[in-house]
Formats: sequence, structure tokens, C-alpha cells
Amino acid sequence: MATTTPRSLISRWPAWSAYAAALWSLSYGLLGAAWALGAPGFPWGASDPDLDGKLSILAGATPRPGGWWIAAFGALGAILALTLTRTGRGRGPASLTPLLLAWPMAAVLIVVIPDSRLMMGVAYSPLLVAAPLFDLNVGGTTLADAWPWPVVNQLVCVLGGLLLAAAALAYQRRRRDACRTCGRTGQDGWTAPEAAARWGRRAVYIAATVPLVYCATRWCWALGVPLGVSKEFLVEGARDAPGIWLAGAYLATFGAGGGVLTLGLAQRWGEVFPRWILGLRGRRVPPLLAIIPATLVAIIITVAGMTYIRGAIAGRFSMSEWGAWLPETLWPVWGGALAAAALAYHLRRRGQCRHCGQGADRPSPQLVS
Repeated sequence: MATTTPRSLISRWPAWSAYAAALWSLSYGLLGAAWALGAPGFPWGASDPDLDGKLSILAGATPRPGGWWIAAFGALGAILALTLTRTGRGRGPASLTPLLLAWPMAAVLIVVIPDSRLMMGVAYSPLLVAAPLFDLNVGGTTLADAWPWPVVNQLVCVLGGLLLAAAALAYQRRRRDACRTCGRTGQDGWTAPEAAARWGRRAVYIAATVPLVYCATRWCWALGVPLGVSKEFLVEGARDAPGIWLAGAYLATFGAGGGVLTLGLAQRWGEVFPRWILGLRGRRVPPLLAIIPATLVAIIITVAGMTYIRGAIAGRFSMSEWGAWLPETLWPVWGGALAAAALAYHLRRRGQCRHCGQGADRPSPQLVS
């Protein structure tokens, strides 16, 4: 039985996500048409800092016809998003068609078009912000260097993909006669808190372990140990880009720290702030404080891993230097496990739905302290 209708903007996402996706698609499609007609700012090809064309899957694109393809993609996305505003009830093929189009389009925007520079920008931004404060030598690199327009455009594409995915999810829930807010149908199955605690714990351990392969190589390189590469590789790298192996160790430490935080998705301290956090000790951790960062990190590391997988398929790497690329090809496993862990965390902590009333009086599964 329904209780209260959700009032916050976030809780009303099933009602507005499709319209937002349509607006994004229309706007980006118009931008593509403008690029095709000569407007500056086309984010791929000659204007992309990725001059060797080894990162972006659209490295060879040009404003014409590339801009027109973007315009067509935007028009299709807008029509599709508006179609997703329909009730979606029914089990026939016609009601399934919008989902068969929306999910692949969302996947293209979220994990295919972006590349590993998205992860580099996120990872190095804290260091670049702190550098002037602590007089750190970063070789004159600034936030503008980490976030040129072609990389910012990747964030714009991810946003559009997330909006389209949200619209597809809302449509899918209506099609299943599920609650539009929480997705429950009265038959929990694998989404029950107890079940989510079990498979979520396994996902957490995978997500915390996979990055250690990458971390081991970068820490060794910073110490001068050529794990997975030749000694000449380390010498040439240090000569051509002084400090590069320390930067790699920084990224490795960043990843390892993320792995430690991932454990909180299956630990008691991930739900209640521990005693050593002054001012917050004993308070409940807002679920979105863990879910949003974990989901975003899952996306960017999956994207980065896909970049290396494309490079491996293209034959750009050598097995004699496996340490420079093979650990990164495991990142989609890391990203998938992290996304699953975040989903399990959400399912455990969502409690009673204020819209449909389901999930009441369900005790939280026992966690490791």
C-alpha cells in the first residue's frame, strides 16, 4: 500500500529522467550540427590532445561528417527518450523495443566514447589542487591540462548516458509493474537485503583485490624494480619524463586507498561512522555518500580498462612489457565488481519505500565490524 509520495527532486527521478535525457540529446545533437557547419570546439580528431590517436575510439573523426552523425544520434536519442515517457505497460515486443535501443545507446555514451584520460583527470585533480598549497613540483601541469575540452566533453557524454539509463530503468520498472521509486515487485529474490549481503560481499572482495595487481607494478617501478618490464623501460621513462614513476606510484596508492574504502561497502564502518572520526562518530553514513562515488569510480575505471583492451586488440602492446598494460585490462572486472558492490550496498540500506511501503520491518543483515 502506498504511503507518502516522494517530494524531493532526486526521489522523483523516474518522472523527469526521460525528459532530461531528451533535452540532453536534443542539445548535443544541435551542437553536433553546429560543428558540422563549421563551429569551433569539435572534441575529436585534430583538436584533440590525443595526437597519436591511441586513446579515443573516435580519434579519426572529423567535424564533417562526424558532426552530422552526432546530430543524427542526438535526434534519435531525443525521440527515444520521449518514447520512454510512455507508461511502458505490457509484455509484447513493441514495449521491449525502446529498451533494446536505450540500453546500448547509454552504454556507448558511458563506457565506449570516453577513454582513460577521464580516470587520469579524476585521479590527478587532488594532487594538482594541493600542489600550489604545498609547493609541490608537478612540472607546471595545471587542472586545465588535466581537463581540456575533449576530456570535459567525455564527462558530458557520461552524463547523457546516465540520464538515458535512468529513463530506461524507469520505463523498465513500469513495464514490470514494479514500484517506480524502488523497483520492488513484492518478490525480492536476489534483491533482498540478505541475498545482497552475500553476493555483495564477494563483489567487494573482488573490487578490493583486482587493483593490487596494478599497484604492485607501479610501486615496484618507483623503487627501481622492473616488475613486468625491462630495466631499459624504467631508465628511458625516467629520462624522458622525470618523476613519471613517482606519479605512477601516486596513482597506485590512490587505487589501493580506493580498495580499502571499497571494503566499507560490506563492513559495519561503512554504515556507521567509526569512533575515530571526530564530529561524526556513531552517526549513520548517508547511503548516497558511498553509492555515488563508488558508481562514478566504477564507470571511470571501466572506461580506462576498455581503452587498454582496445589497445591490446589492436596489437599496440608487447608481452615482454606486460606490466605496462596487462594489469589495466583487468580494470573492467574491477569496475564491474565495484558497481555490483555499490548496488548491493544500496539494496541492503534502502529500507522501507516511502512511495509503495514495501521493505518495512526488514532487519539489516549482520555485517562484519
